[in-house]
Amino acid sequence: MAPLGRLHIITDTRPGRDALSVAAAALSAGAPTIQVRVGDEATDRQAYDFAGRVRALCDRYRATCLVNDRLHVALAIGADGAHVGADDLPVDAARRVLGPQAVLGATARDPDTARAAVAAGASYLGVGPAFATTTKQGLPDALGPAGIGAVATAVPDTPVIAIGAVTAVRVAPLLTAGAYGVAVIGAVSEAADPAEATRELLRALGPGAYEPADTVGSTP
Repeated sequence: MAPLGRLHIITDTRPGRDALSVAAAALSAGAPTIQVRVGDEATDRQAYDFAGRVRALCDRYRATCLVNDRLHVALAIGADGAHVGADDLPVDAARRVLGPQAVLGATARDPDTARAAVAAGASYLGVGPAFATTTKQGLPDALGPAGIGAVATAVPDTPVIAIGAVTAVRVAPLLTAGAYGVAVIGAVSEAADPAEATRELLRALGPGAYEPADTVGSTP
């Protein structure tokens, strides 16, 4: 299983964003993990082409490459794994598709869902929204550090990646609550200097964040 970094940069492919350039800048600054997310309007061919280019960047910087939602694209580009949300394939089905060695993230917002996802084969959990966000529509109310902590306590041996309006100044309370790391979109994609924004997040995460962490997570 590939290493799981404590900082996940999620690609922002909304109109007007240069997602590939942002990913390259973040990787050059030390980002250990990139999650490839494309909008529902993107065709599979477009998703494949974009994800393949991100994968090539990750290979250059020895970073972990994950693909959100589209497991067939993850397999097609040879990604290190994938992340599935509540409306995607169930975690156990995703694990069968990806195989036992792939990194598999799953979305969870409460302790029961978190425990079920881990039992089904999730390597790590994306938990949020930590704070109110406008990057993705239709999300429930923000969990806050306390909500993130409740999930982390329920699955103490599984890394929890907090997501949702995370900024460098908000990292500390999330780590204190029990988060292993954070995932960001706007904090980097909307920054005037994505590389410096990445470095700021890595500094907030503390020692070890610049390099991918040891392999974590296991499958049943």
